[in-house]
Amino acid sequence: MLILGGGPAVSRFRVEKLVAEATARALGLDDLKAHFFYLVDMPDDLLPGEIQVLQSLLDATVADADRVVASVEPLLVLPRWGTRSPWSTKATEIARRCGLERLSRVERGIAWHCSESASASSVSDQLGDLIHDPMTESVTRDKTSLDRIFHVAATGALEFVDVISGGLSALQEANQRQGFALSPEECDYLVAQFQQLGRNPTDTELMMFAQVNSEHCRHKIFNARWSIDGVDQPLSLFEMIRSTHERHGEKTLVAYRDNAAVIKGYPASWFLPHPATGEYIQLAEPLHLVAKVETHNHPTGISPFPGAATGSGGEIRDEGATGRGGKPKAGITGFSVSDLRLPDWNMPWELEPQHPQHLATPLQIMLAGPIGAASFNNEFGRPNIGGYFRTLEVLADSNKGAPRRGYHKPIMLAGGLGNIRGVHVDKKPIEPGALIVVLGGPAMLIGLGGGAASSVDSGASDEALDFASVQRGNAEMQRRCQEVIDRCIALGAQSPIVSLHDVGAGGLSNALPELVHDAGLGAVFNLRAIPSDEPGLSPMQLWCNEAQERYVLAVAPSEIENFKALCERERCLFAIVGSASSKEQLRVSDAGGVAGYEEGRVGVDPVDLPMATLFGNTPQMKRDVTRCLAKYPPLDLSGVDLKEALDRVLRLPAVADKTFLITIGDRSVGGQIVRDQMVGPWQVPVADAGITVAGFDANTGEAIAIGERTPVALVNAPASGRMAVAEAITNIACAGISELSDVHFSANWMTAAGEPGADADLFDTVRAVATELCPALGVSIPVGKDSMSMSTRWKEGMTEHGVSSPLSLVVTAFASVADVRRSITPQLDLTCDTTLVLIDLARGAQRLGASALAQVYGQVGNVVADFEHPEDLRAFFEVTRKLLAEGLLLAYHDRSDGGLAITLAEMAFASRCSLDIDLGPVVDPLATLFTEEVGAVLQVPRDGLTQVLEHFKEAGLGQWARAIGGPGGAIDTVRISTGSQVLLEARRSQLHRTWSELSSRMQGLRDHPACAAEEYERLNDLSDPGLSVSLTFDPACNPATRAILGGIRPRMAILREQGVNGQIEMAAAFERAGFAAIDVTMSDLAGDRHDLRDFNGFAACGGFSFGDVLGAGQGWAKSILFQEKLREMFEQFFQREDAFALGVCNGCQMMAALKDLIPGAEHWPNFATNRSGQFESRVVMVEVLQSGSMLFADMAGSRFPVAVAHGEGRAVFPGPDSVQMLRDADQTSLGFVDNYGYPTDRYPFNPNGTDQGIAGLCAANGRVTIMMPHPERNFRTVTNSWHPGDWGEHGPWLRLFQNAREFVS
Repeated sequence: MLILGGGPAVSRFRVEKLVAEATARALGLDDLKAHFFYLVDMPDDLLPGEIQVLQSLLDATVADADRVVASVEPLLVLPRWGTRSPWSTKATEIARRCGLERLSRVERGIAWHCSESASASSVSDQLGDLIHDPMTESVTRDKTSLDRIFHVAATGALEFVDVISGGLSALQEANQRQGFALSPEECDYLVAQFQQLGRNPTDTELMMFAQVNSEHCRHKIFNARWSIDGVDQPLSLFEMIRSTHERHGEKTLVAYRDNAAVIKGYPASWFLPHPATGEYIQLAEPLHLVAKVETHNHPTGISPFPGAATGSGGEIRDEGATGRGGKPKAGITGFSVSDLRLPDWNMPWELEPQHPQHLATPLQIMLAGPIGAASFNNEFGRPNIGGYFRTLEVLADSNKGAPRRGYHKPIMLAGGLGNIRGVHVDKKPIEPGALIVVLGGPAMLIGLGGGAASSVDSGASDEALDFASVQRGNAEMQRRCQEVIDRCIALGAQSPIVSLHDVGAGGLSNALPELVHDAGLGAVFNLRAIPSDEPGLSPMQLWCNEAQERYVLAVAPSEIENFKALCERERCLFAIVGSASSKEQLRVSDAGGVAGYEEGRVGVDPVDLPMATLFGNTPQMKRDVTRCLAKYPPLDLSGVDLKEALDRVLRLPAVADKTFLITIGDRSVGGQIVRDQMVGPWQVPVADAGITVAGFDANTGEAIAIGERTPVALVNAPASGRMAVAEAITNIACAGISELSDVHFSANWMTAAGEPGADADLFDTVRAVATELCPALGVSIPVGKDSMSMSTRWKEGMTEHGVSSPLSLVVTAFASVADVRRSITPQLDLTCDTTLVLIDLARGAQRLGASALAQVYGQVGNVVADFEHPEDLRAFFEVTRKLLAEGLLLAYHDRSDGGLAITLAEMAFASRCSLDIDLGPVVDPLATLFTEEVGAVLQVPRDGLTQVLEHFKEAGLGQWARAIGGPGGAIDTVRISTGSQVLLEARRSQLHRTWSELSSRMQGLRDHPACAAEEYERLNDLSDPGLSVSLTFDPACNPATRAILGGIRPRMAILREQGVNGQIEMAAAFERAGFAAIDVTMSDLAGDRHDLRDFNGFAACGGFSFGDVLGAGQGWAKSILFQEKLREMFEQFFQREDAFALGVCNGCQMMAALKDLIPGAEHWPNFATNRSGQFESRVVMVEVLQSGSMLFADMAGSRFPVAVAHGEGRAVFPGPDSVQMLRDADQTSLGFVDNYGYPTDRYPFNPNGTDQGIAGLCAANGRVTIMMPHPERNFRTVTNSWHPGDWGEHGPWLRLFQNAREFVS
C-alpha cells in the first residue's frame, strides 16, 4: 500500500466552526488542521513515471505522507471499514484511464491534527464524534491499521435456519438476530412453507422474503381488510384510492402498475440525438408526463446526508424505469422535522429537547439532509423546482400512546416529473429465454435490510441494524445509467429494452424477482455474475444489499450486442445475470462462491423457491381499530398582540423564507425550467408551483405543486387530507392549465400505525379524500406511497420517551400545461393601477386550530380549518382560467400557512413594494388575518375589477370575492386596516428581514457566516433595483442570417464526459443558431468514432465529470492530458484558426486545466470551492466586457441576468498580476456585477467569490472562451426565471450562439 499526503481538506471557516463547537464542549481545543491523505493499492514495484502520474492526479506526494499521516498522531478519518466509497470508484477509474492500469484501488481520507491539549484519548474520542459520520466513516489513530481499508474478506458462507428441527422458535430467534422484521403471521407462514418443502430455509431466502414482503414493498396495511369501531369496512385503502382512477382516469395512461404514473401530454417535440448520426433532431410527438413522489424517512433520520441523497436518487430511478424508459426532468424535495432549536435562538413555542442518541436531531437533519438531496439532484442533472419545510412538536392530547406529537422520525419527500415517449409507455411482455441484465453500480455491503428497517418504528430496530441499513449514493454512476436509457429512448420502437425496473428497497432480491414475476415467469440467476466491489460478501449480502444506482432489465438475446455497445459507449457497468424461465420458480445459483453446506445437503443454491411462495400466498392483514377523538383544549388567544403574532408567524419554519434550502439546488439544468421557486427581480422564494416547458420548440409543458396541512390532523385527520388536496390545487392554479381534469395527484400517506387512533385516522382520511373529495373535484390519484412507521421510542435511564407523527398526507399535484406563458406568480405588477381581490373558498369560516398562529403560541386548539365545498374550488379554477385567457389576472398567491397576512406579505416581498390593505368590516382581526382556510389573493387591473367580480358572481362565488386594496401607500410600508381602524402598520423591509432571519441563521450555521451576513444585509438596501436588462445590441437582429441562408449547418461537437449533464440545452442553443449539433462522448474520441478535426467547434458542457472527485473538471482534463492521442487531438484543435471552443461550468473548469494546450491561456486560473463553501444556484447580473472573444462580438457593455449553478466556481489565478495581465490582453470577457451594474466581489451578486468578479475568459485570439455561467439555459425567454415582459421568443443570450454561427460562415 502506498500513502500520499495532500493539501488542506477543510476550509478555514469550517475549521473555525468545529473549534467553536469543540470549545463549547470544553474539549480544550485551540487549533485544528485537516489535510487529505490517499491510500493506494498498487504493486510495490512502481515506476517513477507511474508515481509522477499518480501524484499529479491526486495533487499529493509520497514525500508528504509522513507529515500528514504520521506526525503527532492525527485522527484519521476514512471510509467505513469494509466499504468502498463512491469517490474511490470514480478516482480509480480516472487513474486507470490515465495509464495506471496496475492500480487496484485508491481511497481518500482526512487527517485531523489538533493541539496537544486535545490529544488525550477521551478528548479525541469526543472530537472524533464531531469530525466523522459513524454511519459512513471510520476513525483511527493507528497508521498501521490503514491497510484494513483494502482488506479482502473471505467470502461469507451460506447459512441456514433449522425450522425442520427447531420449528417456529428457530425462525423467531433468527428474525430478531438478523433484523428480518417478519411479522408473527409471516413466521408461521414460512415455517409451514419450508416444512412442506421438506427443507430448511437459507438466510438468503429469508432476507429476500422479508424485503419483498415488507410493509415498505408490499403495502400490507393499504391492502388490509379493515374493521373500524367493530364495523367491517367493504373496501381496503388501496381499493378506495384506485376508485379515483376508475372514475376519472381518462387522461392517465398508466396508474398503479409501474414505477410511476404516466399522464397524457400535449403536442410538442422531443429533442434527441439521432441513433445513427448523433445529430440532435426534433421529433414531433407528445412528451407524456411521468409522475412519482417517494419518501425516504428512516434513512434520513439515521444519517441525513446519504439518506436524503439516496431518497432523491431512488425517486429519479423510478421515473427512468417507467415503461421501457423515461427521462427524469424536474424534482421536488420536502422535509418535516420536530422543533429545530437553533443555538442561541430559541423560539417561545419550542418544547424542552428530548431526543434519542441513534437518530439525528432536527437541526442536524435540516443542515445535512437538504444538502444530500440537492447534491444528488445536482450531480445527476435534475433541477429541483419545488418543495416544503415544516416543523412540528407538541405535547400529545392525552396520556395514551406517545407523549409528544412531531417528527423525530422525519419525513423526507423526494418527487419529480419526467417525460416518456408513447411507444415506451407500456413494458413489453418478457419471453422465456430473455436475458436479464443488471445495469449500474457494483454490489456493496450497504443498505442491507433497508426495506424492512424502514417498515418498523425508529427505536424498535437494533442500532447496529440501523447502521447496516444506511445507503450511500453515487449520482454520477446513475447518470451513466440514465444516458444508456436515453440512448434507448432515442431508438424508439427499436429500443432493446423489453422491460425495466429500478433497484431500490431489498436490492436485487426484490427487483429481479419482481421483473420476471410481473411477466408470469420464473428465472435462473447466477449470483457470481453480479458485479461486486466486495469479494467477501456472503450470498445473502450479495443478493439482498441495497447498493444504489442500479436497474434491472430484460433484453431479447438478439438485441444484447446492441445493448452492450450502448453501455460501453457510456462506460456504464452492466452484467447479464440470468435468464427468464417459463417455470415459475426462482433459482439463484452460486457457481464460483462458497458452497452452501448443511448436514446431508452439499452445494445448496442460496435461493430455490416457487414464485408463489415468495409473492402469492402471504396472509392478508386484518386491521381491527378504534377511533380516538382529539382532546386538545380550545384555543386561547386572549391578549395576543397582532404585531407580535405576525412577528412570530414570520419566523415559523413552515412560513419563513426558505432560501437556504433552495439556492443549494440547481434549478436550471436541462434548459426547460419556466418557473422555479424564486420569483421576480429580487428572486424571492414564494412561487406556488414549479413549471417546465415541453422541449425547446413548444410552449406546452408541465406543472408540479405540493399541498400538505399535517398539523390539522392533530385534531381532525380527514380535514387535513381535504386541506392538502385543496392547497395542491390552489398552488398549481397559477400555471396555464386548461382545466381541472388535467390535474392528477400523487398521495404520500404517513402515520404511526399502531398508535391509539392512528389507524382509524388513516382509514377515515383515505375515505374522505378518495371516495368523497376527489370524485367531487373530478380528479384522480394514479400514484402514491405510504410510510406506516412514523413513531420513535427510546429510553433514557428508566424513563420511556416517544414521539409519533400525526396522520401526514402530502399531496403533489401534476398537470400537463397548455401554455406555460400564461402562468403567473406572486410578483405584483406595479406598472398600472391595480386591485387585490381576496377569494374566500371557506365561505366565511375562520377557524384557527392547528394553524401557524396557534403553533407559535404553543397551542393546538380544537376547531380546525376544513374544506367543505369542492364545488367552489371547481368554479374558482374555471374562473381563473378565464382570467388568464383574458389577461385580467396579473399576480396570484394562495392562502395557506400563516393565512392572509402571510399571503400579502410574501407578495410585497417579491415585489419590494408597499401595500395599503382595507379588509372592510371584520369581527375578529386575528382570525381574518391568520386563518388558513382555503383561498387566494388575485391582482387584477382596477379597470377590470367589475368584470372580474362578475365572473366570480356568475360562478356562484360573488359573495366570497372582494377587493381588499392593493399596492401603494407610504414608502416601505405594509398597512392593514378595517375601514378607518389601522390594525397593522409596519416597515415592509423589516417584515422581510424577520421572515428571512431563519434562512440566514441556518445558512450561517451551515455555510460561510460572512456570506450569510452579506446576503441578509442586502435586505436593508431599499433602492436595490433588482435584476434588469441593459443591452448594447438588438437581440432581434441575427448576425448569422446570411450564413444560415447559405443552407450549410456547420458541425458542432457537443462534448461530454461521464457525469456531464448539460448537453441537451447546449445542443439546443447551437441548433437554434444554425449548427448541426452532434452528441460526442469522450469515449467516441478515444475509440476513433469521432475526431475533433471533423468539427467546426466544440462545446464542453456543464455537469460533474467523474463526480469532480479530483477537483472541478480535473479528472476530465487529466484523462486528456495523460492519454497521448487525446492530448494531441485537443492541442491540434486549439491551434486551428477556423475552429472555436466554448467551455461552460464543468467544461470551463476542464478547459482551464488544459491551458498548457491553448495558445495565450497561460494566465487562466484553476477553480476552487465557492467562497460560501456551498453549491450556488442563482440568477445574477453579468456584464459583457470588452474582449477578443468572438462569441461576445458586439455585445460589450451589455448587462443582463444569467443562471449560475456550481460548487467550485471560484477562480484561483496563478499569480497576483494574472487578472490584470488578462485584462490588458482583452481576455476578460464576462464579469459579475451587482444590481446597480457595478463589478462586485459581494455575495450573492458574485456567487463564487472570484476576485474582481471575473466570470468568463478567452484565449487563442478569441476563439476559445470559458465561463462559469450558463447562457445555454436561458436562450429562450420562457426559461428565464425573470425577464422583461416585452421579450419575444428568444432572450439576448441567443446572440452568443448566433455569433458562433457567424464566425464559421
